[in-house]
Amino acid sequence: MKIAVIGTGYVGLVTGTCFSEVGVDVTCVDIDQKKIDNLNNGILPIYEPGLDEMVTRNVQKKRLHFSTSLKESIQGAEVIFIAVGTPPDEDGSADLKYVLAVAAGIGEHMQHPLVVVTKSTVPVSTAEKVRKALQEQLSKRNSNLDFYVASNPEFLKEGAAIEDFMKPDRIVVGIDKPEAEELMRKLYKPFLMNGHPIIFMDIPSAEMTKYAANAMLATKISFMNDVANLCEIMGADVNMVRKGIGSDARIGTKFIYPGVGYGGSCFPKDVKALIKTAKENKYNMRILDAVEEVNDNQKQVLSNKVKIHFNNNLKNKKFALWGLSFKPKTDDMREAPSLVIIDNLLKAGASIVAYDPVAMHEAERILGNTISYSTDMYDTLNDADALLIITEWPEFRVPNFDELNKRLNQKVIFDGRNIFDHKEMKQIGFEYYCIGIKTN
Repeated sequence: MKIAVIGTGYVGLVTGTCFSEVGVDVTCVDIDQKKIDNLNNGILPIYEPGLDEMVTRNVQKKRLHFSTSLKESIQGAEVIFIAVGTPPDEDGSADLKYVLAVAAGIGEHMQHPLVVVTKSTVPVSTAEKVRKALQEQLSKRNSNLDFYVASNPEFLKEGAAIEDFMKPDRIVVGIDKPEAEELMRKLYKPFLMNGHPIIFMDIPSAEMTKYAANAMLATKISFMNDVANLCEIMGADVNMVRKGIGSDARIGTKFIYPGVGYGGSCFPKDVKALIKTAKENKYNMRILDAVEEVNDNQKQVLSNKVKIHFNNNLKNKKFALWGLSFKPKTDDMREAPSLVIIDNLLKAGASIVAYDPVAMHEAERILGNTISYSTDMYDTLNDADALLIITEWPEFRVPNFDELNKRLNQKVIFDGRNIFDHKEMKQIGFEYYCIGIKTN
């Protein structure tokens, strides 16, 4: 079976590579010649554990190809995935210009019947816009070729995307024609052999499912952060509260860890887009309005703790910062809490030396020389007045506290991810601030 995936960003590259891994002939298409040249030379535009090895293996097997030619890539393909970006507009709505441009291009160049699938996260009714853009181009050509549209939202966690695609919790496909269902079922058959469910539904429901899923997860995070802040005021321990409610099967243990707020490419954008979609239809998503407000406020919590500790005088203070990406196992810094925290500290007159296992180049691209960088987590501590932990990378969990004690000017740690035990930290002589526990 032959398919094409339009877009070589996070979703497109993972999707195309994983399909090639099970024997599908895949061409990934992008208009960026440099990106395609890099991919053909084994240089990936993103960091995702295991992806580079899988790309290399399938390119060598001649199952995975990269091209800038939409016209050539869709010839002979039975299914075309649109996986280009849908960045938020100024009003929070999803910008569909790239999606619709690809749809128009497919309509301009297609020579045989095919299924066009939106893989990008798109608002309800986007499939109809894709259908219209395709049909307009076919009408210009006086062509009566058949085509089918479908929605196949992705549910990939950055840092675990390969596992999520190869062993999915569920595969959601929105269709309105049996021909589309037949092709999509054939394409996904290799992923269904171990009992992973494929759920067919109408297209608007599939489009809404993606937004509803991310909004629910974002809600759990903001709810827990709100509870954490109340715990700290009341003298409760949010870690104990988390364990207490997480043992309830109706709630579960996932996405109830307090911290410095959610970020990344999905939750912030999708929550905003769903709020905007509701407003366009004269409905207010009151819970999601609160979710977004709580998250914005939560990104201020750690820097506020720093300011209070130092009596609102951060001028000429130096801080070591561990973690820049919005979460571990990715270099993604979109909407990362670290950016808000860094901005707050710099505006207060502080200087920062930062370390992240994989996000250093991305940080330099975004922040330039406004902060300093170190390739060693312990070197960031030299003459620093405190350590801030922003991302819960595994290598931060059991550090050499003798090194911290020796290198820091002051034995102060601000832990935005609660990776240490506050009682142990007190015993070894550190002033320790975390989220949702009154420690000082």
